[in-house]
This record gives sequence, structure tokens and C-alpha cells, in this order.
Amino acid sequence: MFDLFVQFIFSFLASAAYAIITNVPRRSLIACGLSGASGWMIYWFAVQFGANAALGSLLGALSVAAVSFICSRALKLPVTIFNIPGMVPLVPGGLAYQAVRNLVIGNYETAINSAVQAIMIAGAIALGLVLSEVLNHNIRNFREKREILSLIRKNEEK
Repeated sequence: MFDLFVQFIFSFLASAAYAIITNVPRRSLIACGLSGASGWMIYWFAVQFGANAALGSLLGALSVAAVSFICSRALKLPVTIFNIPGMVPLVPGGLAYQAVRNLVIGNYETAINSAVQAIMIAGAIALGLVLSEVLNHNIRNFREKREILSLIRKNEEK
């Protein structure tokens, strides 16, 4: 339970601190932290239950995108204000560093393995954002078409 709390707090702080660095509006700092914490917690749970890091990152990115969409609607701000800081905990920076480090010291096999895994995680994060955006776009279009149809039906009844 303590480990769960520590994971949540540090992922929240990482996202909120990155949001401060990138000068997001002050009223969105908590939402940015929650966005990052939600993505990291989904990733962490997925990895704890046996999923690989790429699948966990995909699920985490989907979570970040969903929370970002909700927060952007609630606070009337662009989605990217919440997406970018929310992805910070998921970025495989340590793995990329290990890949370059192993390449420099001559451990080519380990370097290739680390680089491939880092690329897969980065691709999963990008795929999660794209899938979420496509889903959000389809939901918006469905709502707009439903509203238009309801207006047409009301006009026909008159």
C-alpha cells in the first residue's frame, strides 16, 4: 500500500513540476499532475500484473489522453496542456540512457536490446495518443450528428 502511495505521489510531482517548467496556467497544475499520475498508475499496475512495458505504456498513454480530454473540457483549456506533462512519467529516458551507455562501452547486444525496447515504448506512447485522439474525434462527430438529427426532427414535427 505504501508503494502504491509513493508511485502516485512521485508521478504526480513529476508531471506537475514539468507543467511548471513549461509555464502552463496555474489553475491547471493539479489536473496536469493527475493526468500524469493516472497514466503512471495504469502503467505500473499493468507491469505489476505481468504485462510488458510497451503494453503498459500504451494503456498509460490512453489513460493520460482520456484524463486530459476530461480536464480540458472541465477547465476549458487545450488538451495539449494536460497531455504533454502527463506523458513525462511514461517517457523511457532511463532506458534510452542505458542503451547509449552500453553502446559507448561496447556492450552492443545489451545496447540493441535497450534501444529496441525504448523505441517500442515510445511508439506505444505515440500510438496511445493517436488512438485516443481518433476516439475523441469520433465521439465529438457522433454527438454533433446526433444534435443535428434531433434539431431536424424537431423542425419536422412543427
